[in-house]
Amino acid sequence: MVDLFVDRVLVKNNKDQDELDTEREIVMRLQNRILMLFFASGACESCKEFAPTLSDFFKRLTDEFYVDRSAQLVLLYISLDESEDQQESFLKELPKKCLFLAYEDPYRRELEAMFNVEELPTVVVLRPDCSILITNAVEEILRLGPDCYRNWQEAAEIIDRNFMISEDFEEKSGRSLSDPVRRLKYKVEDEEKKKKKKKKEKKGRGWGKGGDEEADGKEEEGGGGGVMVMEAKNKKTRHAFPPI
Repeated sequence: MVDLFVDRVLVKNNKDQDELDTEREIVMRLQNRILMLFFASGACESCKEFAPTLSDFFKRLTDEFYVDRSAQLVLLYISLDESEDQQESFLKELPKKCLFLAYEDPYRRELEAMFNVEELPTVVVLRPDCSILITNAVEEILRLGPDCYRNWQEAAEIIDRNFMISEDFEEKSGRSLSDPVRRLKYKVEDEEKKKKKKKKEKKGRGWGKGGDEEADGKEEEGGGGGVMVMEAKNKKTRHAFPPI
């Protein structure tokens, strides 16, 4: 899903409406998360009726008042409002932790066409890889409430940090979420490289073994010969100068 918004500006629905305008900020906010694209308008009565339910749904999964750890879930409001004032008014009905696209951003309409939004409200649920998990989850949210998130999580196959024990979490802090998968991949590759290296070393020793032994033998012979020559010279010297 990061690819969908990496070149865009996402705005926080807080008092200052802080912007996420760098690739790093957007990646940190969206990576390895389920994304809900909420297409709605303040002019739509059904949207107004559904907004409190969606807001409560999102809060119960992400607000520390309800959960110890926030669900890996992002809510992004895609405004189809008729004016910026109408959008601002509707945003007041949504959670402060949700994001939205600025009213002047034409990408709102591109997303509407991209996901074939034909009715309002529509909640498109996306996996972390940008593929569609549910084309419109409005009915499911109304029927199941927060319980439906577990189904989404299993279907999306996201890496859930909430089930890591504290020791593992501390050890892996500072690493990316794909690090365990990547480390396993590299571990396999390293083992294969080590095996190949060992085979080459064995092969090299096999070809050069005789030569090494011969060289060692010559060195021993040479060393022995040197001693014998020295002994012979000493003998000659002793015989050349007999004691007086």
